[in-house]
Order: sequence, then structure tokens, then C-alpha cells
Amino acid sequence: MVDAPVFDIFVVGGGINGCGIARDAAGRGYSVALAEMNDFASGTSSGATKLIHGGLRYLEHYEFRLVREALMEREVLWAMAPHVIWPLRFVLPYQKGGIRPAWMIRLGLFLYDHLGGRKLLPATKTIDLKRDEAGKSLKPIFGRAFEYSDGWVDDARIVVLNARDAAMRGATIYNRTKVVSAHRQEGHWSISIQNTETGDTRTVQARMLVNAAGPWVDQVLSGVVGRNNAHNVRLVQGSHIIVRKKFDHARAYFFQNPDNRIFFAIPYESDFTLIGTTDRDYTGDPKDVRISGPEIEYLCNAASEYFAQPVRPDDIVWSYSAVRPLFDDGASKAQEATRDYVLKLEAPDGEAAILNVFGGKLTTYRRLAEHALEKIGEAIGTKGSSWTAGSRLPGGDFAVNGYEDQVKRLRSLYPFIEKRHAERLVRCYGTDAATLMGTAASTLDLGRHFGGSLYEAEVRWLVEKEWARTAEDILWRRTKQGLFLTTDEAAGLDAYMTRVRQTA
Repeated sequence: MVDAPVFDIFVVGGGINGCGIARDAAGRGYSVALAEMNDFASGTSSGATKLIHGGLRYLEHYEFRLVREALMEREVLWAMAPHVIWPLRFVLPYQKGGIRPAWMIRLGLFLYDHLGGRKLLPATKTIDLKRDEAGKSLKPIFGRAFEYSDGWVDDARIVVLNARDAAMRGATIYNRTKVVSAHRQEGHWSISIQNTETGDTRTVQARMLVNAAGPWVDQVLSGVVGRNNAHNVRLVQGSHIIVRKKFDHARAYFFQNPDNRIFFAIPYESDFTLIGTTDRDYTGDPKDVRISGPEIEYLCNAASEYFAQPVRPDDIVWSYSAVRPLFDDGASKAQEATRDYVLKLEAPDGEAAILNVFGGKLTTYRRLAEHALEKIGEAIGTKGSSWTAGSRLPGGDFAVNGYEDQVKRLRSLYPFIEKRHAERLVRCYGTDAATLMGTAASTLDLGRHFGGSLYEAEVRWLVEKEWARTAEDILWRRTKQGLFLTTDEAAGLDAYMTRVRQTA
């Protein structure tokens, strides 16, 4: 059947770009629908290095526009979502005769400090690794380092928060819904969609189609829209490993490898260190991407060149991989391909328009969405004006430096929860944490304890408010509690979620 009314915009893809565009468009008054064939952020958007950063290494490739836009976005996004984004200081060790000379690093960091209108983030400084705590975990050959500012983001959470806000502003969100076909019909798009769990199909109409399918963007053009041999993106695999924490301080490391690549070692979920990323071309199906043996060896060997205690494959407690859909600019090496985004509007006279989104990165998703709305306005008429720069994502309505105060407030309302539990809830949900906890007066009121700091009350919230359908959605995207649950505890959550789906 054909469902009415006709949407202004139909977005294909529930990653950061698709959800960001849907949110911006809904906030301007467009009628919006979005379909994601799996879980939100289940592809590229949960497989990042989880940084809000300008991209220091992109300066080497002269991508000054991208770097400047990204640097300017750091504090905008931090203010928008201070629960899932926060400042992070990076330690960049260097040695005489190293891969890049000190003057080059100084110049790059000078540009980094001054190119993007930094206001709140502290400036670069030089530190003595022989005296500073950051040097304790490194090999003694590293005597000095630069320390500079960027930011951290819980990538999967910022995606689902954008989806939530889009829905709160009137967007229709179809999760686990695949776009089977789309064709132009009497000035509109006729779009066939199928629920991947039930198999139910329906047809909806839209004045405009936005293809924000990430690694599948060319597949949408070829298989859904019906254009043969679409080739616009270069798929680049990036893999990360998680090990027990290698250092006790709260700063991250920026390391340089002899092959001119860089990688990071970042504090992760209190007890762990995240190490990555790799960069290599990928030719398979994006849904099948997995870390490879050579990538594990590469990351372990590279990290062991810096840390006093080597990183071995046996140290790995988890790993994740994703495929980055970079716009194919003909670069010879994967790490040299542009991280900038490209928007291509196709609006044949008298026919429905399609906007294809290629490339992009987490840090610039909001600006990408603004530029996409400019293209959408060209195609179907402008509604509203840009508004997201001063907005807040759900749960983010507190001061950028107010995290600790939020933790204290939550513990004063619910004194029975441990501090670490409260810290995680505020990091995940911000001011919504108290709504999630409701009228609970003890841990018994939170329902079943699944392990770690995960209780039934939180699981119910994730099912009802954030479209969680499986244990994987909850453990590895919404909460990262998969790092803390035993195999049996994870199986218990899986069985619980199966019952939830059966009774929904």
C-alpha cells in the first residue's frame, strides 16, 4: 500500500550523516523520513577512533579548508553534547632524527592552535617526559613531547542522539528497514521499504531522496535507484584494538610510525586503552569487515615501539573494524585519500531530486548537514534557516564544564548508586539519566542486574527511547558494557532481548 502524506525528504542511512541531515531538516520544518537497514551507527559511525578533532595529519596533505572547518566545530559540538563529547589532551612524543622534525611539528601545531578560532580548549605546550607522568609508560628514548588539545566523542551515542532529536522534531524513523527500490514517478520518489525483522513491506513517497548510506552509497545508486556501475567512493578499512590500560593518566598519545602513518593510544572506558587506526583499501562487502592478522600485528608492533611494556596480541580484549567511504579522489595511498566530504545534487528538469553524500567525518557532520540543507533548498525550496550551532542534543542541556556537577546531582538524587555507575550514566545520557532512573529508591527498583553496571531500567530505556533491539545494540554501541559482562551474562541479556522482540 502507499502511505500518505508525501514526505519532503527521505533519507537513506542511519549513520552520523544521515541522522544529522534528518535532524537539521526536521528542525527547519521539512517533513522527513529516515530508513536504516540495521541498527543506528552499526557501520562506519561506530567504528571511528572516536575523536572530535581537526585532523593534524591532514595539514600534510594541504587540506586546510577541512582542517579549519573541523577545528571550528570542536567547541560547537562540545557545547551541543557535553555528556558524550569532552576535551582530551594529546601527547605527541618526538626525538631528534625522528620521522618529522620538531620545527615541522611546531609549525603544524601553531596552525592547529590558530586556524579554527579556539576559545576554551587549552593551547599547545612542550613537556619534559623525564619529569611528566606521561613519560612513565613510554620508552626512555623519548625525552620531550608536545601536548595539544582535541576532543573525544562516544560515536555511536551521538548518532542515536541525533536520531532521537530528529524524531522529537517530527521525523519518521524506520529502524531495521531496508530500502528495496526507489524510482521517480510523477515528480516524486516512490520508495519501497522492507522491515528486515518482519519482512513487511510498504511504499512511501518523497519529493526528494538523500542517499547517505556511507559505504553502501554506490550500492544504493546501483541496486536501489538503478544506475549501473556507480563508483564514487574508495572503501578504506580502519581497525582498532582494545587492551587493558597502558597508563593511568587521562591524556591520549599521538604516535608516528616510520611508514609516515600516525596512530593513537587513548584512555577507553576507564579500564582500557584504545589503539588505532589502520588504513588499508577494502574490496569486500562492508558488512563483513573484520580486523585481520596483519592489522593486529601492525598495531601491536607500532605501539610496542613507544610503550615500555610491549603490546602483544594476547593483550587484546576486544577489537573493532569499519569501512570508511572516502570520496575517490584518485589518491595513490589509502591514508592520502581525502577525508573531506562531497555533496552531489542531481535534479533533472521536472524530475525528483536526489542528493548523494560522499565521504565526511564525525567532526564535520553538523556542517555537512548544513551544506546538505542548502542543496535541498535549491531542489525543493528553502524552509527555515540554520539552527543547529546553538542547539543541544538530548541530555546535553548543561554547561560544557558541568559534568562533575551532573554526577553529584545524580548521586544526590540516587545515593544508592556507586560513583562510577553515576559517571557512566551521565556520560551516556546527561540530564536524561535522572529520567531513566525514575522513582527508583534502591538498586532493586532498577530491575534485573545483567552484569557490569547494566540494569533492566536502562535496558528498557534503550528499547523504548533509542530503538535498541538486540544485546549487541546495547552492549557494544549504546553502552560499551560488553567489555564488563561475562559470556554468560551477555547470553542472559540476549535471551531477555529475544523475549522483548517476541512480545513487542
